Amino acid sequence: MSQLSREEVAHLADLARIDLDDAELDHLAPQLNVILEAVASIQGVAGDDVVPTSHPLPMTNVFREDVVVPSLTPEQALAGAPEAQDQKFAVPRILGDEQ
Repeated sequence: MSQLSREEVAHLADLARIDLDDAELDHLAPQLNVILEAVASIQGVAGDDVVPTSHPLPMTNVFREDVVVPSLTPEQALAGAPEAQDQKFAVPRILGDEQ
């Protein structure tokens, strides 16, 4: 498996909107490579004869009827919010105009 370069780690950090300085990039790149090598070794162990399972124990879904029950009013739901607008939670914008 190929190693992640420092530039690739910087690109991944940028995509994740994580601001890393040069020292952090130098520190994290080798650690990420160790993690990727461990994942690759696990992928190599998985046997083709093993049946994929989502849960080791036999289980079935237990459904219940949908029941309408009294709920919070918009005012009650927003009572503890630091800021609300048009009966919605107001939060700071986290994505720039490029999104």
